[in-house]
Amino acid sequence: MGKDLDKTYDPHSFEDRLYAFWQEKGYFSPVVDHDKKPYSIMMPPPNITGQLHLGHALDNTLQDILIRFKRMQGYCTLWLPGTDHASIATEAKVVEAMAKEGLTKEGVGREEFLRRTWQWKETYGSRINAQIKRLGSSCDWSRERFTMDEGCSRAVREVFVNLYEKGLIYQGERIINWCPHCKTSISDAEVEFEEQAGHFWHIKYPLTDGSGYLEVATTRPETMLGDTGIAVNPNDERYKHLIGKTAILPLVGRELPIVGDEYVEMDFGTGVVKMTPAHDPNDFEVGLRHNLEVINVMNEDATINEKGGKYAGLDRYEARKQIVADLEEQGYLIKIEDYNHNVGSCYRCGTTIEPMISKQWFVKMKPLAEPAIEAVRSGKTNFVPERFDKIYYNWMENIRDWCISRQLWWGHRIPAWYCEDCGEVIVSKEDPTVCPKCGSTHLHQDEDTLDTWFSSALWPFSTLGWPDKTEDLEYFYPTSTLVTGYDIIFFWVARMIFSGIEHMGETPFENVFIHGIVRDAQGRKMSKSLGNGVDPLEIIDRYGADSLRFTLVNGISPGSDMRFSEEKVTSSRNFANKLWNAARFILMNLPDADSLELSLPSELTAEDKWVLTKYDRLVQETTDALERFDVGVAAGKIYDFIWDIYCDWYIELAKSRLQAGGETADNARRVLVYVMTGVLQMLHPFMPFITEEIWQALPHEGESIMVSKWPESNPALRFDAEEADFEKVMNLIRAVRNVRAEMNVPPSRKAKLFIETKVPEIFRAGQAFIERLAFAPEVEIGESFDLPGAAQAITADARILIPMDELIDREKELARLEKEKAACQKDIDFLSGKLSNAGFVAKAPEKVIAMEREKLAKAEEKLTRIEESIRNLG
Repeated sequence: MGKDLDKTYDPHSFEDRLYAFWQEKGYFSPVVDHDKKPYSIMMPPPNITGQLHLGHALDNTLQDILIRFKRMQGYCTLWLPGTDHASIATEAKVVEAMAKEGLTKEGVGREEFLRRTWQWKETYGSRINAQIKRLGSSCDWSRERFTMDEGCSRAVREVFVNLYEKGLIYQGERIINWCPHCKTSISDAEVEFEEQAGHFWHIKYPLTDGSGYLEVATTRPETMLGDTGIAVNPNDERYKHLIGKTAILPLVGRELPIVGDEYVEMDFGTGVVKMTPAHDPNDFEVGLRHNLEVINVMNEDATINEKGGKYAGLDRYEARKQIVADLEEQGYLIKIEDYNHNVGSCYRCGTTIEPMISKQWFVKMKPLAEPAIEAVRSGKTNFVPERFDKIYYNWMENIRDWCISRQLWWGHRIPAWYCEDCGEVIVSKEDPTVCPKCGSTHLHQDEDTLDTWFSSALWPFSTLGWPDKTEDLEYFYPTSTLVTGYDIIFFWVARMIFSGIEHMGETPFENVFIHGIVRDAQGRKMSKSLGNGVDPLEIIDRYGADSLRFTLVNGISPGSDMRFSEEKVTSSRNFANKLWNAARFILMNLPDADSLELSLPSELTAEDKWVLTKYDRLVQETTDALERFDVGVAAGKIYDFIWDIYCDWYIELAKSRLQAGGETADNARRVLVYVMTGVLQMLHPFMPFITEEIWQALPHEGESIMVSKWPESNPALRFDAEEADFEKVMNLIRAVRNVRAEMNVPPSRKAKLFIETKVPEIFRAGQAFIERLAFAPEVEIGESFDLPGAAQAITADARILIPMDELIDREKELARLEKEKAACQKDIDFLSGKLSNAGFVAKAPEKVIAMEREKLAKAEEKLTRIEESIRNLG
């Protein structure tokens, strides 16, 4: 047995100490054991710029619950942590810091900038890991990885070269999503769309032959400076005669060929679409089919370039204003129409994205997506809940080639070199020194870096040592479960699946457990603008990590959002306090704790059989719920059992036996400790600190609850018939308590009970409990009693009569009720008068009248109840 528990539950007195104890013992760090089944989870790597928020807290709590559960079940468990280099966010942080010194990254040069960024990473990059530890996360810090460490960087280069040699990575000019603020390309998955109010500008494009004009509607007039064609549907009777002719681009004067293409929807807008191949992905595809010129009219900062003529140097939106004004002045503007449309913005900085032609590196996605789709369809990887596979299929089946180059310095530099003499492109796993084509030594490496998601797509196997065939890789891959939010299916999950299949030959995880996001108490998304964010570290400081963890998972369902409030944390703290006090009660009743047998006694009482049956059912239901990732259901069942069954009932039932002493007390202690130990083990994954602290204080075997054996259901502990009989006694006690509560009868006022029942033997067996817990000095059991005016409590198996005089002082109660009746009648008279006033009914809003009618109905209902109570008193 360990030390005594402090009188007051104070999580800060033991949480840090226990985490250090677990780490010192090496419980987080598995040793490959081929006699055990592996169970592995790769932590979604938080950005090194990150600060722990409630989303991280939920994600890590769910992973820790699963890993602790499986560890206790006897699996060889690995939860591998790590961080992501976060190219855009980290570079922005360092650029911001340098700006305060009056420096720019271009000014200091690439080498010095990277030195400063690594220095920033060493200073701030591990901050979030320290915060994750405070949650109690039992991940293996000895295996911690970083997406730019030596091993992961080697894996990135290996993958890039392999895909390039297979023709799946190529360099080309395509339309990409350009962020004018971050000054880099971003992938389709990193563009966030929202509906915004905008306009359709209807513009005349005169036909070159002078026979009229075409009406074109556009939401982005500034891009017309780069128009190189006009498209109509070849089946559109209005325009098919114009195909092959030309029109004049207003303000610019360029001659535009009119082409026929089925991309144009005849019933949308005017059925005429201007073609700007350098600034629209669909126009680019049409332009390829019809050999249209590609003219980029924008600079990297979204100002108009020299090809924009008189508008050169203007910001895109300022150019829009001037172009619209000029169109109107020169008679080209037909009308302006309001139009709501989806506008894409950079997920990092919120700046509106500019689709733009650019020479970039791309991954050819279709050959990679097909086997990844099949892996989910065939059940090799399963989404929990299953409905999220539809989002996955929709994205993967409509996937476009992935732009992987970024115009940043922080990240994995693209392993491509260019010969300055012959132009040869060299893609290599090792840094080349000589051009293989011409022998020149004048080589320079591509300036761009890879998309951050390129390296994190390799996370399930690069972290285990790939491309080397390490022991960890062979044992723990494929991993067991990925835990992540539904907002990251495109970014990360899909890329890991196709990368795992392509480079390892099999899908990277068996299950993808999807959770929702944490919202505020009103259901709103947490954001800086709303000021409704919650710092989980502050919650831990005030309530402890266990209370935060339990709040985040109790009652949640897979894939659904949860609402967070401090009231819920207080409730979790109260639950922890209840458990703490129950444990202290047990300890105070263990005078010979060191000699207490940890097995159950051979002779079990009715209440023992009742609680053990409930307990064994809890073991089965909790285990089943965790196996199917129903973490919220498991938490709720444990909570209900501890609070209601164990603390509020079984401990009360056991008190008289503990007071009796001898073998009777010893047997009660053994059941108390047995059940408490089991529920602590089941609660441990959810609330690891308090369960360890209590477990260490109770009689136990082994070093830590963390490596103790998970409880297993035992048919020998199921006493279904006895449980049903004892439940009848419990229901009777509850019914009597409810009646007493309704009548505000204090526990100190005892009242005899008369129990009418057809199963008297059941209630006679539980008579001692009924007398003590239903506050009865005496109980009489029979088939029928004649007690007019008695209070009644009804259950499915009995009618309980309680003499009214024993419950209350009749004269005082009658006086109180008469006073309450008079007050209620006064309210009814006032409301009735108000509603019969024709002037009030004519002038008052319908909502107000309805409220007054509702008040009247409630008052009349209350009066009926009062009068019934008076009649019952005789």
